[in-house]
Amino acid sequence: MTKEIEGYLAILDDLRGQVKKMLEGLDREALDWRPLPEKGDLSTNSLGAIATHLAGSETFWMKEIISGQPVHRDREAEFADKGTGVAELQARLEGAARATKEVLTSLPPSLLDEERKFRDRKVTVRWAILHVIEHAATHLGHIQLTRQLWASQGKRFSP
Repeated sequence: MTKEIEGYLAILDDLRGQVKKMLEGLDREALDWRPLPEKGDLSTNSLGAIATHLAGSETFWMKEIISGQPVHRDREAEFADKGTGVAELQARLEGAARATKEVLTSLPPSLLDEERKFRDRKVTVRWAILHVIEHAATHLGHIQLTRQLWASQGKRFSP
């Protein structure tokens, strides 16, 4: 495994770890709460939905896009996730971590510049990995803000 792949794995592990830490101490009410429950452009997602989406997205990109293994993913259901506890959400993130490690540790460096099809365009494997990192970082920010908004409502959680 190259230093580049080791770096990608370390960054993703760190981001996932931060997400898991943000979920700690929250009950199902907190995990299902949405700051703006409206529909459309102004709606926001719950912490549980974002964590579920992150796990589903990472697994999809690693397995289906990068390694060509079909994944039966229901993206819309990820955002509708409700009633899932911290342990299950963290287990989903761990499942994504295992998929990522499996794919990236077996990836020959020569494949990083190969192209893969995503929707109606082609992306390189390297671009796909960096997209997963960027996506995780963006949603980590959403999770951090949502947790802060939950706390600002006077809701209780364990630190």
